[in-house]
Amino acid sequence: QVKLVESGGGLVQPGGSLTLSCVASGGIFSWSRMAWYRRRPGQQRERVAHISTAGIINYFGSAKGRFTISRDNAKSTLYLQMSDLTPEDTAVYQCNAFNVSKNSGHDYWGQGTQVTVSA
Repeated sequence: QVKLVESGGGLVQPGGSLTLSCVASGGIFSWSRMAWYRRRPGQQRERVAHISTAGIINYFGSAKGRFTISRDNAKSTLYLQMSDLTPEDTAVYQCNAFNVSKNSGHDYWGQGTQVTVSA
């Protein structure tokens, strides 16, 4: 059974840093494209960053230059290092795994971890 569990969220002051983790079980991690998404209050879910199985990285929106995504296949763990946080980064951050098997795409989601940026 595939399971993604995020951790590392919390309350941080503006300008601060936080590192999120996502541990995957079920044997899919090493052959899945991994991504972080977030849902800000009152807004639709948006992609923050993704990293392919080959380590190719893309950042989206305001994450560029402030966030760093990485993966450790040996630990089946995805990370998101966030710095220079602003209140606009307040959101529920979710881990996503995407892979293709039997000619079909499969998405898996974690429950999310809350990040609140406030003074």
